[in-house]
Amino acid sequence: MNTSVHQAALVPPRLQYPNAALTLLSFSQLLIALDATIVFVALDAMGSHLAMSAQHLQWIISAYSVAFGGCLLMGGRCADLLGRRRMYVAGMSVFALASFLGGLAHDSWQLIAARAGQGLGAAILFPATLSLINNIYAEGAERNRALAIWSMASAGGLAAGALLGGLLTQWLGWNWVLWVMVPVALPCALLATRYLPRDSEGVHHGSGFDLGGCVTVTLGSTLLVTALVQGPEWGWTSARLAWMLALALVLLAVFVRIELTTREPLMPLSLLRVPGLRAAMALTMAFMSSYGVQYYFLALCFQQVFGWSPLQAGLAFIMPTIVCTAGIRMAERMLARTAVRHVLLTGWAMGAIGLACIAWTLPLAANYAWLVPGLIVQSLGQGVSWTAMWIVAGQNIPPHQQGVSSGIAATAQQVGAAVGLAVLVMISTAPLMGVAEGGDLLAARLRGLQHAEWGAAAFALLGLLVAWRMGDAQPRAEGVVSRVGDGATCAD
Repeated sequence: MNTSVHQAALVPPRLQYPNAALTLLSFSQLLIALDATIVFVALDAMGSHLAMSAQHLQWIISAYSVAFGGCLLMGGRCADLLGRRRMYVAGMSVFALASFLGGLAHDSWQLIAARAGQGLGAAILFPATLSLINNIYAEGAERNRALAIWSMASAGGLAAGALLGGLLTQWLGWNWVLWVMVPVALPCALLATRYLPRDSEGVHHGSGFDLGGCVTVTLGSTLLVTALVQGPEWGWTSARLAWMLALALVLLAVFVRIELTTREPLMPLSLLRVPGLRAAMALTMAFMSSYGVQYYFLALCFQQVFGWSPLQAGLAFIMPTIVCTAGIRMAERMLARTAVRHVLLTGWAMGAIGLACIAWTLPLAANYAWLVPGLIVQSLGQGVSWTAMWIVAGQNIPPHQQGVSSGIAATAQQVGAAVGLAVLVMISTAPLMGVAEGGDLLAARLRGLQHAEWGAAAFALLGLLVAWRMGDAQPRAEGVVSRVGDGATCAD
């Protein structure tokens, strides 16, 4: 690639409205987080209305994870080649359309397809947003602050989703938990053309799009995540699961071969030699397998065991998300004084202790108060871990590869969500096998939910182990120089 064109693609124009730009970037994460908890609270109503079993109900969550995880690398590469602002607008638009169609669903497959469409929109949106933050703000205090604000928007989305999910499901119907996304996503797409930095005119010139790599990794990742999600229902030794896993591995092997030989790879494999990115991949997987999926089980516990309404279940998530926001602020202050590894160790230790406390008290929980200590500790750990792991993901990555590196870390995140949910759903449903209706069924359901919470705590311990094995500091990437004053970034 011509050097002048390459550098032109790396240097964003001066930001005229920096606060408005950061607000829009934060709104993308708020939308993704809002979509997570707003659907969790509505799951019971969706399952009842569409006559979905527990395994099929899982697909309302997993369809999103499969599409999100399968298309993230493509989304990240498109952000690097076609322009980050363009992909932000495209992602928001796809998200809005899928949400509108999902609210019209009259059958389970229509709802699941719409959730997959939301996942595709998020796969386009997420790497574009994160790479914009990592290119606009210099590595260090300024980027840490931007990521903290972005993370607080995520916590705000979790809180708003929990409350709105309960209100909308109880008062207007589950359809509105999807329709409410439309008036958020469409204005963001329109305002982005004014307030986000304009894409360089040369951003897509001189670069080829690795179509073969895109097709093989998207299909391979999608089949892999699908197999992991379907494992509990099909049986881990079933022939069709074995064939699906084999095909996924073949496609991913072909993808690696293509990336080694093509001149313009979708995912430069040299990125995997960056220790921070490898650590971030493991951390994001552990995060979604522990913190991310336990909301699914708590939502079911509140409604199926405690007998709460959707509104009561939504209100129960307000306190943990407020505490999570405090954890994000706590991480920002800690990062100014100590190495990111120490912040991660603190966050993951708190998360593992909090989740274990929830698991221990769940059978004793005659009321919500019993769960509060564990929820407080794990939510603080969740906020601290979230901010720190995304700082690790962006360290020592050249600006022109921030999009695809964000896609790599986020792909691992969605694989973790699918794996964690599949494993813990299998654990939680095991005590229900052969149990008759009545009191025994309620006790078995509670026992299964407790086992799932213990499993989430075990995944948090894996995150703690990854953080423990990290170095205290990572050397800066050679040849990368950042200038923050005017929002420009350049590299040799």
